[in-house]
Order: sequence, then C-alpha cells, then structure tokens
Amino acid sequence: MSLFDENVRLEPAPRQPWRRGTVIGVWSLTVAVIVLFVLTFVPSAYVIQQPGPVYNTLGTSPNADGEQVPLITVPNEQDDTTTGQLDLLTVQVSGNRERTPSWIELAMAWFDRSRAVVPIDRIFPAGQTTEQRTSENAALMSDSQLEASAAALRQLGYDVPAEIAVGTIDDQGAAAGLLQQGDVLLSVDGAPASNVDAVRSAVQKAAGAPVTVAYQRDGADATVQITPQQTTVNGQQQYLLGVGLMQSFDLPVDVKIQLNDVGGPSAGMMFALGIIDKMSPGDLTGGQHIAGTGTIDADGNVGPIGGIRQKLYGALDAGATYFLAPESNCNEVVGHVPDGIRVFSTSTLDQSMTVLETIRDNGDLDALATCGSGS
Repeated sequence: MSLFDENVRLEPAPRQPWRRGTVIGVWSLTVAVIVLFVLTFVPSAYVIQQPGPVYNTLGTSPNADGEQVPLITVPNEQDDTTTGQLDLLTVQVSGNRERTPSWIELAMAWFDRSRAVVPIDRIFPAGQTTEQRTSENAALMSDSQLEASAAALRQLGYDVPAEIAVGTIDDQGAAAGLLQQGDVLLSVDGAPASNVDAVRSAVQKAAGAPVTVAYQRDGADATVQITPQQTTVNGQQQYLLGVGLMQSFDLPVDVKIQLNDVGGPSAGMMFALGIIDKMSPGDLTGGQHIAGTGTIDADGNVGPIGGIRQKLYGALDAGATYFLAPESNCNEVVGHVPDGIRVFSTSTLDQSMTVLETIRDNGDLDALATCGSGS
C-alpha cells in the first residue's frame, strides 16, 4: 500500500490578496514610523517645564560639599521643634538652545498635566546662552534672599534702612557725566528714593521734563538736574535716566540662607515666612505641610512667578496639603489645581501670615482669599 502517488502534483493554495483596509493600515503605520524616526533628529523650537526639587525652608539643604546644613539660619532661633513644613518649589527645564527636546519627548509632555511645552524664546531669549541665564538667575536668587530677609524683619517690627545706589551708567544715557557709579540716591523731585519703583515712578511722573535728583557721594550731599530720555517699550512711552539701580539693606539681624543650584526670584515669599517662623516662638505651621511660591520685595509685596502649574504638582507630590499662590498668578491656577491640595491666594506677606495663622489655629479657611472656583 502506497502512501504517496508520484503521479499526483501537490500545489499550494493561492495566497489571498490583502484587503484594501489592511493595505492602507500597513502603509499608514510605515509612514508613521518613518516620520517619528525623522522627527527624532529634527530640532524643535520648544522646551519642557516640569516640577523640580522641593525644599523645606524650615529644614536642611545640601551645601557645596554635599553636607546637609540648615536652609535658614538666624541668631537665637526661637522655633526648633516645628513638626510642619514650609516648602519652596522649583521648576526644571528640559532642553536648551544647545539641545532641544525631541518631538517625541514634546508629544509625551503635551499629554502630561504636570508638564508644559513652552517656546524656547520664553525661557532662553535669543542671544542668551545657558551660562548667561544661569548667572542671571543666580543674581536674582541673591537679590530675592536679601529682599526676603528685609521683608521678614520689617514684618517682625525691625527697622531696616534701605539705600538705592547707582550700579551701572549708560554712556549714552541721560545721566552720563552727571551721576557716578556708587552714588546713593536720596530723592527725585522731592519724592524719597525709598525703593527702585519709587525712583522710576518719579521719573515717569515728570513726563520728560527735567528732574531734580538728590544724591550722596563720598558722604557729601548734592543735587543735579537730569532730563530723562524718551523711549518706547511694548508700545508705551517711558522715560529713562540711563542708570541701573541696585538696592541694599542694613539688616539688623544676621540672616543666612543656604540653597545651592537654585536660581530665580520665586522663592522670596517662602524664604520670608521661613525666617519669621524661625525667629518667632511657637510653630507657625501648626504642624501642617504648606507649600507656596511668589517673589517678594522689602515692603512685603508678593509678585507673580513662572511655572505655577508645575509647582502645584510638585507640592502635591511632596505631600503638601495647602498652597500659597500669588494673586497675580490666579488666572493660571483656576481649573488646574490637582486633587488633594487647597490653594489660597496672596498679594502681601501680611496676607500670607494670615493664611498660616488661620491654618495653625484651625480657623475658618473658607473666609480666606482663593483663586476662584478652581481652588
């Protein structure tokens, strides 16, 4: 009995053609893979903002040697038993002009609520290198710490004298040859030079007319008339003396702030609250975990910052249950508050203190200012 018949030919069954939909799908997938591969090497014009490290102003931070040291140090510290936290928040930027994120990275960030895709020019202005930006942010951080120290001490009742001095002079500016670097401004048209904004306001008020500047040079008082130069900034007329001003303070208390590898001015308010807590008896936090952000000036005014949505998620991830947001950032907060954290708005250091005291004393939180229905 034979199992095979050598006279019979076996041929394979004819291959069925692909359906039109299958062909389209295969080609679409192929094109998509090729596009993604090409986009991996095509530079973008965007960077990614994401939550950065969180630091407790009442705790420690690593110094240049990696050793943990108190983030804020004040003489005769009053509060060394706090169980709560006052967190300052940071934002990390992924990418720079030398290396931008790939389009795949941008696509992934686009669908992540804790991250933001922003134009590179907003973070790195044209012509500015990464090193220049780092240096500028370091200077802003140093100024922020000084302003925060002055604001905190004034809040505690200390007298903190301030000086407004000429830091730089434009060789082609209105004050060239009239003022010198280091001159201490006393007044402009009789208005005290109490801060940089006061000087600017007095100059703008003159609307281009000559202003009388009283100043002190080498211990001697003098006055000079300067005719501001007119310019246009963002479509608005402005008048300039052509000088860069710097503000210094005579702090009656030696406040030291140790925070490496963090730049910018946005930690100012939390620095001030940390200083106040350490210099006051009792626990300002009431044992609660509170985070916040905002610039601050020596008069205690809280200003806007960047990346507040990323900071909200950074605070939540760090375990904070309350968040202090600058009132001027509220339009970015509403509708973007993650579950599990409660946001209060603030425009002054005094208002921030009221929020902390209400939390500490189990007061009526509903009576505090918020950023609207989103909080």
